[in-house]
Amino acid sequence: MTKRGARTAVVAVVVTVSVAAAWVSSSAEGGRVRPGALIYEEHCARCHGLSGRGDGPDAATLIVPPANLQSLRSRSKSDFELLTTIAYGVAYSPMHGWRGRLTDDEMLEVIAYIRTMAPFYPAL
Repeated sequence: MTKRGARTAVVAVVVTVSVAAAWVSSSAEGGRVRPGALIYEEHCARCHGLSGRGDGPDAATLIVPPANLQSLRSRSKSDFELLTTIAYGVAYSPMHGWRGRLTDDEMLEVIAYIRTMAPFYPAL
């Protein structure tokens, strides 16, 4: 390959990567990929479902059904309550704790993402 051909190939790769990065940025909220959404899809959606209704592909096989994050009961929980549940899990259920597997910042990102799907609604 000539110098000119190599240079053209490098430019083509740089342009392709730039276009892909711009597409990802433009398709994400606020111009950046939301880390909470990625973490949720990787670790939570199998049970809670992509929309948070507790209807993920693994939900039917669980003895204790996963929480429906869209329910009034879940939406009325404070961020602290959600953080505690995510960090330490729920006794006698398949919801195990994520402390030690996710950082505090990652758990807070997941909560922020959950709030975009199911905003806080205080119970009166």
